[in-house]
Amino acid sequence: MSLIVQKFGGTSVGSVERIVSVAQRVSKTAKAGNSIVVVVSAMGKTTDGLVKLAAEISKNPCRREMDMLLSTGEQVSIALVSMALQELGQPAISLTGAQVGIVTEAEHTRARILHIHTERLTKHLQEGKVVVVAGFQGISRTDALEITTLGRGGSDTSAVAIAAALKADFCEIYTDVPGILTTDPRLVPEAQLMSEITCDEMLELASLGAKVLHPRAVEIARNYGVPLVVRSSWTDDPGTWVTSPPVKERSLINLEIARPVDSVESDTDQAKVALLRVPDRPGVAARLFGEIARQDVDVDLIIQSIHEGNTNDIAFTVFTPILPKAEAVAAAIAPVLRSHKSSPNEEAEVMVQQNIAKVSIAGAGMIGRPGVAAKMFATLAAAGVNIQMISTSEIKVSCVIAAQECDRAVAALRQAFEIAEIGKIVDDEEVGRTGSITPSPHHPTTPPVRGVALDMNQARLAIRQVQDRPGTAAKLFGLLADNNISVDMIIQSQRCHIVNGVPMRDIAFTVARMDAEAAQKMLQAKADEYGWGEVALDQAIAKVSIVGAGMVGQPGVAAKMFEALAQHNINIQMIATSEIKISCVVAQEEGVKALQVIHAAFGLAGSEKFIVPA
Repeated sequence: MSLIVQKFGGTSVGSVERIVSVAQRVSKTAKAGNSIVVVVSAMGKTTDGLVKLAAEISKNPCRREMDMLLSTGEQVSIALVSMALQELGQPAISLTGAQVGIVTEAEHTRARILHIHTERLTKHLQEGKVVVVAGFQGISRTDALEITTLGRGGSDTSAVAIAAALKADFCEIYTDVPGILTTDPRLVPEAQLMSEITCDEMLELASLGAKVLHPRAVEIARNYGVPLVVRSSWTDDPGTWVTSPPVKERSLINLEIARPVDSVESDTDQAKVALLRVPDRPGVAARLFGEIARQDVDVDLIIQSIHEGNTNDIAFTVFTPILPKAEAVAAAIAPVLRSHKSSPNEEAEVMVQQNIAKVSIAGAGMIGRPGVAAKMFATLAAAGVNIQMISTSEIKVSCVIAAQECDRAVAALRQAFEIAEIGKIVDDEEVGRTGSITPSPHHPTTPPVRGVALDMNQARLAIRQVQDRPGTAAKLFGLLADNNISVDMIIQSQRCHIVNGVPMRDIAFTVARMDAEAAQKMLQAKADEYGWGEVALDQAIAKVSIVGAGMVGQPGVAAKMFEALAQHNINIQMIATSEIKISCVVAQEEGVKALQVIHAAFGLAGSEKFIVPA
């Protein structure tokens, strides 16, 4: 029989009746001969209530005391679940994070797991007991034995980490939806259930705001090859399996402090096409990439920068042999986009650049870790490499640089991130455009888009007139990292202005809305010292994204997304892409509508409507 870790969220244990139902499910699994560890969250909205209580006492409560307070919620749950199991005749014991041996960093409210002592767990399992563990919490490795918490959503992290430490056969995450759906069923009731999804796809969706799984849990599953399944707490349906690629054996010491970057990748066979000063209105990107798709041109990176006046820039990279076709398409469209009412210097034009290379760092460990991108930029700056384009995703940062600087850049990045092997492009359809193995992107049954996600909790900062020199991005994002501010999308404008003999570009990026004002204030205070201009803040934005490993090598996916938005008169403010994700920033009030129309455009809706339990 199997060793299984099961996790039940707050909704699943939100009442006595639901706790009894959970106990019955666990008991049934144990009676089938399985060894069970159960990880539970606090009941219902308990954590929210505790946070509210703290806020009534203090506007800025001590983080240590917040950990002491919030960790009590799970302690109630584990005791009640253990009692319910015992009432059914199933031996069980409840353990806090400290008692079970979850050792973390001494970082209150956001600790990462260092190690799990499994001796006590193993002993109770061998005695035939179900071990009920408090999720979300651990204890510091210092002699002070401080209680720590892992951050909101940390029970997922606890469960998958325990599964990795015990080498469990699989980990089941029970939630209030039947598995992983193509989008949030609260916004699109016709969202369709997926039978399986890759860890990379799930990492992107989880980090984009899909609330079924916490990205740190997916990161651990990917790093340690933990078979993971998401199921409904209310039915016996099979749910969704999250599949991991084969992994090498790795140490369970510093479990969550693994190296953030797994590989450095390069591609020198690229060229860039940029349309400068295109009108800032709905439909422009749809028209451009629709024609590109009709000409069967496969595009790699796509970026659209923030508007300047009534125009903005759109740039994309292509495989060098198809550059003439891509350039011809862009040249044919540019005249159509011109208003003929402005001066020639303000009209759309095409800019082509060959002899470029794309260098990327990739790794699940960079999620939620401020400073990884900044370290990449600083490394390139120290090597004298200037960055021409930046594109980011949750698990990858890519920079376009001059081709002649590629080898120097790769060597520097390998040394900085302690990577022994280089990810290189090979001529194989199973390999993505940056050397990452993808799950059969051309397989006829693999849909190009697996899911659509909406993030309504971001804000955009735009810095005008940033010096276009090696080291500028490193300084900028290093400042943010030093202030523990994580950055999501990063877009560097293609248009260059010469100010007092110095080339200048604009840089825009998104951060969590709660960090936005502090970031703006800090960066504006450094403007004179670092030589950049105004720092503008827009908090009324939303980010909508499509994710799918099947979009690799399929022209037209981006065009379909952009066309869906254009048909509903939704303007795209920014675009950023990776191999398996395309993200657009739109106005906040159009976020939900954008999600719905994109989901419909890719035919992701099913015939069944999912109603999420209250």
